[in-house]
This record gives sequence, C-alpha cells and structure tokens, in this order.
Amino acid sequence: MAFTIRQLQFFIAVAEQGTVSRAAQNLSISQSSVTEAIKELESDLGVELFERHPRGLNITHKGHQFLRHATKILADVSDARRSFSGEQAVAGGRLQLGVTSLVAGYVLSDLLSRYRRAYPGVEVSAIEDNGDYLEHLLIGGKLDIAVMVTSNLRDRTALQSEILEVSAYRLWLPLGHPLAGADIIGIGDIASEPLIMLTVDEIEENTGKLLTAIGARPHVAFRTRSVEAVRSLVATGAGVALLPDLVYRPWSLEGDRIESRDISGSLPVVQVGMVWRRGSGLAAAARDFIGLAQSQRMVRQRL
Repeated sequence: MAFTIRQLQFFIAVAEQGTVSRAAQNLSISQSSVTEAIKELESDLGVELFERHPRGLNITHKGHQFLRHATKILADVSDARRSFSGEQAVAGGRLQLGVTSLVAGYVLSDLLSRYRRAYPGVEVSAIEDNGDYLEHLLIGGKLDIAVMVTSNLRDRTALQSEILEVSAYRLWLPLGHPLAGADIIGIGDIASEPLIMLTVDEIEENTGKLLTAIGARPHVAFRTRSVEAVRSLVATGAGVALLPDLVYRPWSLEGDRIESRDISGSLPVVQVGMVWRRGSGLAAAARDFIGLAQSQRMVRQRL
C-alpha cells in the first residue's frame, strides 16, 4: 500500500515535536491515529523511522533521510495547488535577497528553490552577511527582502518584518552523556559542562546571558561559526551546545549520533522571518516571494 499525504504530515509533525502526544495535540487528532499512521508508513517503507524510548521518540538515520523527502513532497503538493489558484507568475524582474548565516541553509534554501520553480523568469541574487549590515542595505534600498533572525532586529521603525518560524533553544549532547538520561535538565546542570559555542547571529549573546543569570561563567571549550563543526565536536564528546532547534540534526557528517533535550525554565527563542523597508513600494518579484513564504508557513502550521 502506497503512503499517503496525511501519513507524511503526521510523520513530519512527530519528527518536529519529538513525541506522539505533542504531535497529536498540534494536529488536533487522537494519539492512536498518529501512532497507526507512523506504523503503516514504516511498514510501507520497510524501515524504522523512529527509535522508541520512555521519554518519546528519536528519529533514526533512515527517518532523517526520509524527512527531507517528505518535506519536499508536501512542498511540491503546495506548489501544484498554487499553480492552479489563478495566480500568474511574473514574466521577469529582479529580486535582491539578503540572509544571515544561521538561516541560510535552513530556511532560505528551501524558499529559494520553490520560488525559482514558481517564477523562473525572475533573476535572483542573494548575499549572506550579519544582521546589522543587512538592515543597512534594506534601509538604503540595496536589498528587497532579507531572511534573517528578527528577534534582535535593531531598526523597527524603518523596517517591517513577518515571522516565518519560531525555534526554542535545546541542549545538544553526545550519545551516552549522563544528562541524556535525566528526567529534568535545568540550566544550572550545564553550568560546569564544556560548551561548544556557535558565534553567529545572537547565539553567543543569548547563551552567555542564560548562564550569567544563574551566576555561572560560561566554560567555552570551542568557538566556531560552523554549525557542522558544532555537530562534530558535540558528537565526539568535546562538549555540549545550546542551540535553536531549527538547526538540530541527529547526526554529524561523520555519522555520529547527537542527542537533543529540553531545558526546564524560561529560555529565549529565535525568531526567523522576512524583513523589508517599511513604506517602500515592493516590486512584483518581492511581493511574490513574500506570498510564497506566507503560503509555506501556513502549510507548516496545518501539520
């Protein structure tokens, strides 16, 4: 029996939430319906998508591979529906985008791929830089739109923003770390742990504030601008990391497992969104990009 779109939606929801109960709550359906859909999907594919444990589910390596396919399938379905909605793609034009490094490969890449398929006649250029410089380019009219972390947007009077995704901070641990088996992990539990610090966007600032609030000085073992380096270092036991969930992947490039756990208490969130100059008359290519991003966000919210 071939898998269904509904099964893919349930699978993605469980993968994102980490438990059947939270996925069912977000989907407003029963847990048994989600469990049955996942079992049928695993049976159809002939692979185990999740590892079951008392605290919930961990996505397997095969499951992580299939997650990318499932997400693309749902995006393609949305594109197909959009193509028959009566909207006409612009014949041409130019779109100038900016992006911060944290979200370049996790948010913009998929958006850009869908936009180019929907509007092949538009010439797209994109640059990656820090948030302050992108704001400068937006205000100066050098960029149409920036996809960036908006929770630390500086000039809100001159710029307009719309949130695409909100991501909570979680703790990354190597397989077998003592904290991985703890029922509750507080921020104080990691104060003495060596930290692998990602130094892009607001990550280092937020992590420092969290530890300073409990009177602890961060014990930074390694600073890097590379998310892949963080994964490799955490997976091999060099330290732990506090990072937003949007960049979490359960495997390093070397194939080593990385655990992810919730932290109790009040932690900041990372808001990722689109930013453009307030009051500017956006070109059709920019308006279409915003519309496509909005439709993709609504699809995700229905999962």
